[in-house]
Amino acid sequence: MNYIRSSCLLNARSAVVSTILTCCILTSLSAARATTVSEHLYGVAQNGRPVSQYTLENSHGVAVKLITYGAIITEINVPSRLGDPENIVLGFGSLKDYETYNSSIHFGSVIGRYANRIGNGRFQLDGKSYNLPINSMPNTLHGGPNSFDTKIWSAKIIRGGEGAGVELIYVSPDGENGFPGKLTVRVSYVLKDDNALHIEYKASTDKTTVVNLTNHTYFNLAGEGSGSVENQRIQIVAARYTPTDSTSIPTGELSTVAGTPMDLQIPTPIGTYLRSNFQQLVWAHGYDHNWVLDNGGRSEPGFAARAYDPTSGRQLEIYTTEPGLQFYTSNYLDGSVVGSSGKTYRQTDGFALEAEHFPDSPNHSSFPSTELKPGEILRGETILRFSWQ
Repeated sequence: MNYIRSSCLLNARSAVVSTILTCCILTSLSAARATTVSEHLYGVAQNGRPVSQYTLENSHGVAVKLITYGAIITEINVPSRLGDPENIVLGFGSLKDYETYNSSIHFGSVIGRYANRIGNGRFQLDGKSYNLPINSMPNTLHGGPNSFDTKIWSAKIIRGGEGAGVELIYVSPDGENGFPGKLTVRVSYVLKDDNALHIEYKASTDKTTVVNLTNHTYFNLAGEGSGSVENQRIQIVAARYTPTDSTSIPTGELSTVAGTPMDLQIPTPIGTYLRSNFQQLVWAHGYDHNWVLDNGGRSEPGFAARAYDPTSGRQLEIYTTEPGLQFYTSNYLDGSVVGSSGKTYRQTDGFALEAEHFPDSPNHSSFPSTELKPGEILRGETILRFSWQ
């Protein structure tokens, strides 16, 4: 009996050990499959420098592609409710097209030094006036011409933790496009296995300056090149927005969205109010405005917005530490450029949700500050979480 008991105990222990080892192996394999990163040559820029493309892919079929030119997201592939993966972002099919057209369209780019607009290209800082080049009359838009979205960023792969990705680095020299200070910018894209893409921003300067960073991806949840997004739903968690003048510069007011087409607090088809006579939409030719996020401006990302395509079941949720969200309905796409699928892009063929500080903040002391001083580190994070149902 003692022998039998010992034999049974030994067998039981062996079974437990075997089970534990099997679970460890499966867990290790699962972790290894969770998110992968690969790199290959995307092309050679006009200045002769190579441009790399990185592909991040998780175990659920979500894949993100980005290039070192402009730190651009070129593709995000997401399954539908039927399991069919589709690229859901607008973009071009070649580096040549990005170099030729993207400085005015900004597909997928990291925007800086100052995302959005600065009125008349002027601001004051520490009692000194700065003049910036005008590239969107009469204002400076997205940092001015030949800004961050036209630069080749250095890159390194990030592995470990719950995901994997790429960190991109660009050093903007003092005086670039009129902005003071040598600014070092680090942007990381990390894809996790919960289908969330984390975009983290860090910046430091050697002189007091102004900084506003964002990513300018255009989404179409039905698939790139599939046509208008008017039937897709948008929800922005914001009771206020910053109205603008006819040149898209904020008036300085924080106005309620109640009773206006700016009220997107519940899921609303994007096309519902696009043809209304509301003056803000008339001036902008659609939505191109900053919402004051109810959950924005915090140390941890708060829920900001949700977009949903009822046809494919794809959903995008945005969480951010930024105080504002610019919602843009691709108002100036006019069929003059051809996208990555070989189809031309027209108005409402995509939408952008740019988590950022408010437009023209350097000229509005009541807005959240965009000043960055030597010794400080700007930190921000925006999360894009994908699902299908």
